[in-house]
Amino acid sequence: MKRDSIDFGKTNIPRLFVKLFIPTVLGMLFNSIFNIADGIFVGKGIGSNALAAVNISAPLYTLSTGLGLLFGTGASVVAQIHLSRKNTKAANINITQALTIPSVLMCGIIVLIMVFAPQLNYIFGGSEKLEPLSVDYIRYVSPTFLFMIIMIVGMFIIRLDGSPKYAMLSNVIPSVLNIFLDWAFIFPLDMGIKGAAIATSTAQGLGALMVLLYFVKKTKVISLYMPKFSRTSLRLTARNAGYMCKLGFATFVGEIAMSFIMMTGNYTFMSRLQEDGVAAFSIACYLLPIIFMFGGAIGQSVLPIVSFNHGLKNKARIYSTLKLALCLTATCGMFMTWLSVMFNDQLLMLFIDKGTRAFEIASSGLDYYSAGFLFISINLVMITFLQSIERSKIALVFMVLRGFVIVLPAFFILPSVIGDAGLWLSIPVAESAVTLLIAVYTVINRKKLY
Repeated sequence: MKRDSIDFGKTNIPRLFVKLFIPTVLGMLFNSIFNIADGIFVGKGIGSNALAAVNISAPLYTLSTGLGLLFGTGASVVAQIHLSRKNTKAANINITQALTIPSVLMCGIIVLIMVFAPQLNYIFGGSEKLEPLSVDYIRYVSPTFLFMIIMIVGMFIIRLDGSPKYAMLSNVIPSVLNIFLDWAFIFPLDMGIKGAAIATSTAQGLGALMVLLYFVKKTKVISLYMPKFSRTSLRLTARNAGYMCKLGFATFVGEIAMSFIMMTGNYTFMSRLQEDGVAAFSIACYLLPIIFMFGGAIGQSVLPIVSFNHGLKNKARIYSTLKLALCLTATCGMFMTWLSVMFNDQLLMLFIDKGTRAFEIASSGLDYYSAGFLFISINLVMITFLQSIERSKIALVFMVLRGFVIVLPAFFILPSVIGDAGLWLSIPVAESAVTLLIAVYTVINRKKLY
């Protein structure tokens, strides 16, 4: 089955991987640049408390990302297996359900977010001092969460349809617009943190519009399916949604876990280092998407190749894809750690001025934090691989271990044992432990996996 010159079953694996990886990583790169630029404009134009306030809202971003990945990952695996077996209608039904169900759900969540924004400030680790800033940001940025779901699910489907370049543009164009609007609203127009939030909502809205326009005019094989509302159709929709959620649940748990990690980090940094500590932690959270960019791009490039060949039971191509992905993942992870260590102060000065207390806290901890970059990338790729071959249960186990079981206790135990460095080492310790467990599982079950 060829879609835009992409044959998932026969094209040489390295060539096929490059066709998917380059547009995917470029799209994510621009999204990461937007995140960094947003942090730079907020930190330089409004101040370190604004940086901390934006970080207070981070769990809401991970919730919307998690819902998008939950249905995007699950639908991508299921639809790709259907396509490998020439069942296009079933694939169309699945991707339509994957777009509509989380979008409707998020509309209800946004109403709750706007009503309970003050309470969310304290739930997510904020203080009375940060409340006015965080409440303004949360309320004005809330439409972004719906747009993010449409973009995330849509880009999975667009890549599946053989158009990774359009998926890339759906990331790149909104990111460029966001950077411009951030600058315009924060500096010339002096709109403060409201301006940063409105800039994000506007740009993400454009991205969602681009995704929807693709389904109206540009689809090649996949298309949206007119939903039916009979009792039988609703029962089948619930069944399909359940299976997609089963396959994508590990990714969703990972994103929700990131919310809890950020909340726990906000609490622990606040309790030991006050608002300046949360501001320092927020810089690390701004840099983290770059690390997730490589692991996520590699994983999302692996997923359609592996799931298609899993449907064909072609184990040789599955093994070749995984081997290539892990080599690239290790290289990227080590490079990002080296980059962070070598240019520690230069990275931090992008966000806040040297000599401030927040800068000193971040400077002393970033080297410890960067030790986890390699393990984060490997874990993301391996968990996505397990999902793509329908090993959803073990993928969920590893995601729960890295997101809750190990890292959350580490945030409380390590600082009491080794001091403030333990705050920064909590994530690297958890990720390295999970990498070891995945390696043991893979060696023991090698013949069953590929």
